Amino acid sequence: MIPKINTPGTRTIGLLAYLYGPGKHEEHTDPHLVASFDTLSPDPGRDTAATLKDLQLLLDQPVQALPPHQRPRRHVWHCSVPAAPDDRTLTDDEWAHIARRLVAATGIDPGDGDAGCRWAAVRHADDHIHIIATLVREDGRRPDDYRSGKRAQAECRLIETDLGLTRLNAGDGTAARRPTTAERHKADRTNRERTAREELREAVRRAVAGAENEAEFFDRLAAAGLLIRRRAAPSGDLLGYTVALPEDRNQHGDPVFYSGSKLAPDLSLPRIRRRFTATGLEARPGGDRKGRTELRPARSPSSARRTAADAAWSAVLVIDQGEDGLVAGQLSAAGEVLDALATTSAAHTRRELREAAATFERASRSHIRAERHHDRALRRAARDLVHGGPALGRGEDGASTAMAIDMLFFLALAAANWHAKHHHAQQATAARQAADHLRAAYRNAAGPPLGALYQRGRRLARPLRMQQAAAVREAVPQLAERVLAEPGWHALAATLTDAQQAGHQPTALLTEATRRRELDSAESVSDVLVWRIRRLADLPAAATSTPVTGVSLPSTAVRTAKTPNQQEGRRRTR
Repeated sequence: MIPKINTPGTRTIGLLAYLYGPGKHEEHTDPHLVASFDTLSPDPGRDTAATLKDLQLLLDQPVQALPPHQRPRRHVWHCSVPAAPDDRTLTDDEWAHIARRLVAATGIDPGDGDAGCRWAAVRHADDHIHIIATLVREDGRRPDDYRSGKRAQAECRLIETDLGLTRLNAGDGTAARRPTTAERHKADRTNRERTAREELREAVRRAVAGAENEAEFFDRLAAAGLLIRRRAAPSGDLLGYTVALPEDRNQHGDPVFYSGSKLAPDLSLPRIRRRFTATGLEARPGGDRKGRTELRPARSPSSARRTAADAAWSAVLVIDQGEDGLVAGQLSAAGEVLDALATTSAAHTRRELREAAATFERASRSHIRAERHHDRALRRAARDLVHGGPALGRGEDGASTAMAIDMLFFLALAAANWHAKHHHAQQATAARQAADHLRAAYRNAAGPPLGALYQRGRRLARPLRMQQAAAVREAVPQLAERVLAEPGWHALAATLTDAQQAGHQPTALLTEATRRRELDSAESVSDVLVWRIRRLADLPAAATSTPVTGVSLPSTAVRTAKTPNQQEGRRRTR
């Protein structure tokens, strides 16, 4: 359960009318009290003689007892407590127990003889309750509700354990703000799948991915169709910005603007500037007279994806072995690569890549300050992806996409392990979920290119396939039988032959491809080795039409590859 404490309100009767009313969409059923500061509190939901006014006067009594000039204007405290979707339906007694623990933990009614505030817990649905309180204690003082939100979260983690409910991960204050209830209802009314806040967050993240400077960042925001307001100091220096969707209006018809920091902590202008000043990406040739970078393709989509695969693999090694600040910088930049890849992906991978980018967003931030000076490769890869334009999804574009996704999958797993070691529970979960989406995207992307390599591997001469099998047994004896039994073995054999034609030693490549990173988490070891070897040997990601059946091999290698029975048969023939 995730308790949400709202900004204090001014009218007790107004909140009670909502809690006991039908709801904005007739979703409230059987509203009633489950607990309160006094067991004799009136319940307008089930007591026909009780009214909302009776309950309001009872709750407001300590406030009204103060002199008018001492009464706090915003005196109505409100906390909603939803159960997790997979939790069982709790009884009224269990919700009452939860409410009492939360008002004690947050300082609203601490108990143990200490004066508390007046409060009531209302249930109008199976899966949540609302707690309303007035922020004046019985002795006329203000309650000690400092950081009550964090205290409520901590208490809910204990409640989940005690009641056998779904254990949610503890937060660290670096998550993006969730949409409010009003924003979700507005999205429902306007038939939008996501709230304006969520759409703007994605749009701003895409605009910052690989951007060279502020000018390019704001140009991308404008190109995305967003309304932009810049906030400047009297000196003219830019202090911040806000964005809005053109169609998202308030009751007066004005656009609803959100500042970058309200979308996510790392989307404020000062935090975005750190990316620009630390990495200093070079501008591509071309631009206007104001020095703004011209948004034109500088690389092909396939070469941009090869660059992303190289950068992702290097980042995996940093995450495994680097200092915390360096790792935090790599994870932030990896989020940019995922945003850029999702923006330029083909239709058959776009949905899963967008989900991966949106999910990994939570894993790209923690309390560890990111060192930005070593994330140049990933930020440049994001920039190349954006400037390279959309990929076609077939041929070299499709194969290089599969290669990049494969490397990013292992980056997400490395991020999950790193966050878990640092007890960043939410980030570790987000990274694992992003890896799941990347795995699904990989399946969609890898089928055609691996299928072509498979067919080429099936056509290899038998002595050549046996030579490549011998190389696998020599380089990775612990994985050899698993690799040779996988359907992807033929694609790997074709890849090793391509590398051999290019002048590489298959055994050396296999050793290099397996020595730096585990393969236990791979669904298909042979698939992973295909992409790693094609990247290491600088081979085209897609299968070429060059015949491979006629590769000349040393006669000793051919004889070594033959089985004893074949050699015995040859002697008998002679």
